[in-house]
Amino acid sequence: MAKLPNHENAYIEAAKIRDYVLSSSHQVGRFKAAVFKVLGYSQDEWERLAEDIRLYHLNMDAEPAGDTRYGRKYSIVGEIKGPNGKTMLFKSLWIVLAGDDVPRFITIYPVGGDR
Repeated sequence: MAKLPNHENAYIEAAKIRDYVLSSSHQVGRFKAAVFKVLGYSQDEWERLAEDIRLYHLNMDAEPAGDTRYGRKYSIVGEIKGPNGKTMLFKSLWIVLAGDDVPRFITIYPVGGDR
């Protein structure tokens, strides 16, 4: 396996973290927000989660997760250590759009219990 192509330039849209993954009012995101809250993350300090995704996931190997009409998807599975010191296993999904070389963050979700 290898790292996500061009991982050092990966793009994580603020709204995906702040208004989706960490939003307690988003129809789908609220379930993720509850998990991230256990690790000490908050919507007000969304930048911390974006930094930790870069730190913990973008330094790990990525697996191809299929091609779509928009581009090639990749997944990364690895632990993230939250601000409160708890650790949990997550899967993040990324896409490199057709004709582009910058991986873009799609989503992240837990795949195991806390440690």
